[in-house]
Amino acid sequence: MNELELKYGCNPNQKPSRIFMENGADLPIEVLNGRPGYINFMDAFNGWQLVKELKAATGYPAATSFKHVSPAGAAIGLPLTETLAKIYWVDDLGELSPLACAYARARGADRMSSYGDFIALSDVCDVSTARIIQREVSDGVIAPGYDDEALEILKSKRKGTYNIIKIDPDYVPDPIERKQVFGITFEQGRNELVINDELFAERPTKNKDIPESAKHDLAIALITLKYTQSNSVAYACGGQAIGIGAGQQSRIHCTRLAGQKADNWYLRQSPKVMGLKFVDDIRRADRDNTIDLYIGEDYMDVLAEGEWQKFFKEKPEVFTREEKRAWLDTMKGVSLGSDAFFPFGDNIERAHKSGVEFIAQPGGSIRDDNVIETCDKYNIAMAFTKIRLFHH
Repeated sequence: MNELELKYGCNPNQKPSRIFMENGADLPIEVLNGRPGYINFMDAFNGWQLVKELKAATGYPAATSFKHVSPAGAAIGLPLTETLAKIYWVDDLGELSPLACAYARARGADRMSSYGDFIALSDVCDVSTARIIQREVSDGVIAPGYDDEALEILKSKRKGTYNIIKIDPDYVPDPIERKQVFGITFEQGRNELVINDELFAERPTKNKDIPESAKHDLAIALITLKYTQSNSVAYACGGQAIGIGAGQQSRIHCTRLAGQKADNWYLRQSPKVMGLKFVDDIRRADRDNTIDLYIGEDYMDVLAEGEWQKFFKEKPEVFTREEKRAWLDTMKGVSLGSDAFFPFGDNIERAHKSGVEFIAQPGGSIRDDNVIETCDKYNIAMAFTKIRLFHH
């Protein structure tokens, strides 16, 4: 099959719409269920590239959760701690496969943003992974294959309309890519840059110690950024992205946005949040939204009389700003990647507040000395990769 007609483009008024191969070859995908749309395929193809690279770089199965052509989360298949299994709402599923752990991490890092995601999996989707996907609000999934039982589980989603795409894992695109804007064709070489440990060789900071676990996290951050709409910054920890700031015009706003998401991820592991007692019939999305309010500045909205009873069996204690800051001060070992250089040390100041100890960024700013000095102030180890990862 050389082309596939779509329902419409980015918006319902944009017709006709299709995906096709200009060289006459067959499309490298097969739609096993549903009718994926234009944005679905944009998410699917970007997500597939991300997880394929993550697996090649780390050797672990990988998963990503995409929304509007940027990842909300990305991770490799490391085992989940008891705490992570609980905050990702998979502690009732028993032992999970490595691929299922990867998706639980990718989905769970920023559950607000992952709501209604398009999933990409590096490996054949197994039953363990399909069971997690089954109960989440999601638009579809792309993978190199599906176990028979896993496929039947996924086909039952959304009253049988869930989008399931199988991609040829051996497909290699042409080295030149093109797209049109305003009727004008843009052409460039594909970004075939391989992200590996060699990028972390130049370390201008006093602290030059970047352990293997941090190199994995830095690779996860940079590969995630390679497929994130720029400007972008990503925080990573323990085998997963924990905060992604995408599409901001200012670097510091990327760092703040991603840092706030990383903080939320860590605050969800605090004793106060772990101890929340939700009503039995609360929906998953309502539970996530309520937690977000509880750990944010709008916490009084869910503690008001007449409101908290909708969500909790008993009224939670106030989570004060001082208590949240004290918990965040225990956050350690976080890695940070940036798709372009940091122009000022204020980015490092913000990163430090979210436990960042390792940084990979291109370098090359006229104020590199200020950035290095700020890293040294907090004993942060930083690598200059000398590569930019803009993605548009």
